[in-house]
This record gives sequence, structure tokens and C-alpha cells, in this order.
Amino acid sequence: MNKQKVLMAMSGGVDSSTAALLLQEAGYDVVGVTLKMFENKELGLEGDSSLANAGDAKQVADKMGFPHYVFDFCKFFRAGVIDHFVREYEQGRTPNPCVDCNKHVKLGQLFVRAAEMGYAYVATGHYANVKFDEARGRWLLLRGEDRQKDQSYMLYTLTQEQLAHILFPLGHMHKTEIRDRAETEGLVNARKPDSQDICFVPDGDYARVIERITKRKPAPGKFVHLDGTVLGSHKGQLHYTIGQRKGLGIAYAYPLYVIKKDIEKNIVYLGPQDALFSDTLIAENCNLISVQELKGPLRVTAKPRYRAKDVPAVIEPAGEGTVRVTFDEPQRALTPGQAVVFYQDDVVVGGGTIR
Repeated sequence: MNKQKVLMAMSGGVDSSTAALLLQEAGYDVVGVTLKMFENKELGLEGDSSLANAGDAKQVADKMGFPHYVFDFCKFFRAGVIDHFVREYEQGRTPNPCVDCNKHVKLGQLFVRAAEMGYAYVATGHYANVKFDEARGRWLLLRGEDRQKDQSYMLYTLTQEQLAHILFPLGHMHKTEIRDRAETEGLVNARKPDSQDICFVPDGDYARVIERITKRKPAPGKFVHLDGTVLGSHKGQLHYTIGQRKGLGIAYAYPLYVIKKDIEKNIVYLGPQDALFSDTLIAENCNLISVQELKGPLRVTAKPRYRAKDVPAVIEPAGEGTVRVTFDEPQRALTPGQAVVFYQDDVVVGGGTIR
């Protein structure tokens, strides 16, 4: 019987390398691929490109005896991630580039390439699970077993067709097991630290990266209190996100936070922490997974940012591709541009972008 071919995305980290090992042990015909996403010099970063970890991936592939390739996805990453990242920040929103990358590049384009090569599956080292539900007749995306590492939030854009052809070998494992297994097998990256940053913003300074890309500095403007009082000058709205307290440079009778932004007038509005709380939001560009469509209110838990705990809410249709989310309790700093993902227990119902 012919082995099923799988294209394994390998970043050079321990997760994807261990996932490749598990696939090979399960009898799949594995081919490893590292994705070149950008040229560092374009973003003012050190080094030649985003392939700093490709050598580790190649070493692992050689050790296990399967091919390893590098795919140049720079043009897709530029259009689907970097350009969108810049546009969103310039419009006063706070995008999630990892969600965009999975949708448009890491998975989106990898599925295209896998189909062209005649491969049955794409695999990644994400902490998530997938299964087919006979009763619903739908593929489901589920949380990873290791709740501390669960990445289902980042994968909510997956379609039914993609879910039918994706493998998550690490979905039922915990990080400690993965590192132990990699060490037992003598993988070069067994104890390699996890990356915590957005790949093209390694120092966490989003505004500086945007200035490098656009080659222009954001225009200074006014800090204004919600009551209309002008409080001082800001150095460009790119430098501020909803809920931010530090770095404002404004002395006041009580702590001030960024509440909202008016891009046309270049005003950053400040106010007390209480003003950050809201119990509703509108999510746009929604993708539903566990249900084909929303026909009415649905009780879920909703996660309005990656590091947040999902909380009880009701979702209901609010127009084409749009969902209204009503939380049982008001939530802090619901930020336009971020993803909100809906769950029922471990199952991802779907998600969208906060308007």
C-alpha cells in the first residue's frame, strides 16, 4: 500500500520537528518544508532573511531521512501579513498577524503547494486537534490537550476543505512530553527556547517596524480626555493601543488609559479604566466551523484575545459575515482588529475580527 504523502511545515523549533517524527512513525511519507517569509533588510532587521532556523529543520530532516525544502513565500507574506499589518495600524486598529499568516500564507499557500505536488495532507506543529463529526457532517477544530499551549484561537479561519486535509500530530501531547521525546531521539533543537515574538517584530516595537516599512514617521496629535479636555500631545497614534496605560507621559488625578482613537482628527482619547469595559462587540469577516450558519442566538464562550480566558457569551447573526457578541459580564479593552473566537467546550464554533 502506498504511503500517504504529507507536507510538514518545519520552523526549526522542537514542536514541528517532533511532529515530523511522529508522522514518520505513523507511516506517512513526510517531506519537510521551511517557509521563507521576508527579507530582513526590507524591515531593517539584522541578517539576510527569515530563514535563521532553517538549518535546524534541515538537520532534523537529514537525521530522520526525509527530504527538506525551502519555499519562498515572501510575496504572499508581504501582501497578506505585512501590508495588512501596516494598513490596520494606520487605521487605528490592532491586527493579529499570526492569524493572518495562518490564513493567507503558512496554511493558505501551503495547501495550494501541497495540492500542486499531489500531497494528501499538510501538517504543522500547532497545539490543536481536528476530527470529523458524523452527526453534524462537518470537520471540527478542537483545542489542544495542553491548554497552556493551545493554539486553536490562531486557526479559526480554517475551512472545511482545509480541516479535511490537515494533521496536528501534537494535539494530544503536552510540551514536556514533546521536549522529552525530542531529547530521547537526539534532535538538535530538543531544548531550544520557544519564540515569544511576532517573527518580523522581534523587539516588540510595532511602531518602529511600521516606520521602517513606510519610511515615514507618524504625525503627532492631541491626547484628549473623554470629557473633552486637551491633556497634551502624543507622538503618533501608531504608538498606542486600546487599554494602554504606560508611556503616555500624562500626569493626572487618577491613572489614565487609552480608550479609543479618532484617526481622521489624529486624537487619542484617554480616560479612567472603567471606560474600557463593554459587554458587546461586532465581529466581522467571520468564519464558522462547527455550524454552517447561525440561525439565531447561540450560547458559547468567547475569547477576545489570544492570552485571554474565554468567557460566557451569546452570539447571534448581525448581517452577512457578521456576528454580534454579548458577554455575560463586561470585558476590558475589546480591541478593534483583534480576533474573537467562539467555543463550545473544546470545540471551536468559529471566529471573526473585532470591528
